[in-house]
Amino acid sequence: MFSLAGKVALVTGGSRGLGRADALALARAGADVVITDILIESRQDEGTDRYGPLAQIMRSGNVVYTEKTAEEIRAMGRRSFAMRMDVTDPAQIREVFARVKEELGGIHILVNNAATLDHVGQIENQGDEYWERDLRVNLTGSFNCAKAVWPIMKEQNWGRVINMASVAGTLGGFGQASYSATKMALIGLTRTLALEGARFNINANAIVPGVIATEAFNFTNPKMRERMIARTAFKRPGEPDDIAHAIVFLCSEEAKYITGVALNVSGGIELFTF
Repeated sequence: MFSLAGKVALVTGGSRGLGRADALALARAGADVVITDILIESRQDEGTDRYGPLAQIMRSGNVVYTEKTAEEIRAMGRRSFAMRMDVTDPAQIREVFARVKEELGGIHILVNNAATLDHVGQIENQGDEYWERDLRVNLTGSFNCAKAVWPIMKEQNWGRVINMASVAGTLGGFGQASYSATKMALIGLTRTLALEGARFNINANAIVPGVIATEAFNFTNPKMRERMIARTAFKRPGEPDDIAHAIVFLCSEEAKYITGVALNVSGGIELFTF
């Protein structure tokens, strides 16, 4: 079950955290995987300052595993390579996707994972520049990638698009106006893609993660982490593989009649817990 043998997957924002876990899980299920990010180990001198403090922290702290993940996937016997790609640059996306199609034969699975999540402040303190950045990366970035992959998937008459939403979108996030707005908007985009893709055997679904123990989560305030964990039904954070396994299922033939859903993988944080 859940075999992705013969499929080619592309994961955006795959340098660490959920993206890295998604790429490895897709490979374990049999897919060849291309990992894209603005952060690449061998090219970290290229400017990421405009993407905000979190990208800079990850770069300076060597928390970047894009090429390492591709090496691990090749060790499984799958085809894999890492590419620098900015999801806000449609021309660059088209160039990357064309190369993937040429070298690997197609793109069957797109995981829109690239996102920013370091813009925190109550509404009167939300920065206009960061609001626009979050729209460009979190929402328009996923639109750009879906638009670029669409002709490839239509030609194949098969595709899976996974958009990474968040409980901050479905529940709201205190001090996270831009992040919450973009993540909720992704669900609307997902459902439109599901409607338009069905006639071409393209399924589109959103994952709604809750509190997941990624590198970025570990940078949050410890007291805030405890409060968020306490809201889950399990009283513990999820692991990146919890998200990755759900994605593998939604990309498999076993999920061929599931489209347009926003699947909570959240440990019950949206339940009435006390």
